[in-house]
Amino acid sequence: MLKLRTALGIGLVSTALLAGCTDDPQTNAMIGALGGAAVGSQFGDGRGNTAATLGGAAAGAAIGANAQPRRN
Repeated sequence: MLKLRTALGIGLVSTALLAGCTDDPQTNAMIGALGGAAVGSQFGDGRGNTAATLGGAAAGAAIGANAQPRRN
C-alpha cells in the first residue's frame, strides 16, 4: 500500500508542477498522459494493468488538454 501511495503522490505532484510551466494544450495533454499512465500502472494485474495504464493515460491527456491557462 505504501508503494501505491508513493507512486500516486509523486505522479500527481510532478504532473501538476510540469503542467503549470506551459499554456500549450498539446504539451499539457502529453504531460497529463504520462502522469495518468504512471498512476494507472499501479493498478491491476496482467491485462487489467494494461487497461488501467491506458485508461490513466487517456484520462490524464483529457485533463491536461482541457486545463485552463494560468492568468497573471
